[in-house]
Amino acid sequence: MDWIKIIHLLCVMGWMTSIFAVPRALIYWKREYARLGEFGPLGDLTIRLYRFSAGLGVIALITGLWLGGLWGMPNWVWLKLALVSGLVVHYIWTGRMVLRAKRGEFKESDMFLRIFNEVSVFAVIAVLWVVVVKPF
Repeated sequence: MDWIKIIHLLCVMGWMTSIFAVPRALIYWKREYARLGEFGPLGDLTIRLYRFSAGLGVIALITGLWLGGLWGMPNWVWLKLALVSGLVVHYIWTGRMVLRAKRGEFKESDMFLRIFNEVSVFAVIAVLWVVVVKPF
């Protein structure tokens, strides 16, 4: 079971890197696109980071469910799962922005992307609080 925990933590760290970095990278990609008028290296890097971390997120979710005991999970794990579900929605939303950016469509403002980025930080803090405190 320790190996499952190690794999889970490694994959969570990788997935979180993308959750924190991709919205910020979209800001710089948007600026690069405005300057160059075409798809540049920041876009390629952002897409690669998003794709790579998608696999890590899936592994993190699978190992997390395994560690949680699937059906016999304590109540705090259900709360953690609900919060992680919010992060999954955030990640999918980010992916939609990446796909639009790939087509040269940057609808979101820099301010929106900054706030969107910070929301994920608060969600992760909530997940960590639940895991450490185990409120019920």
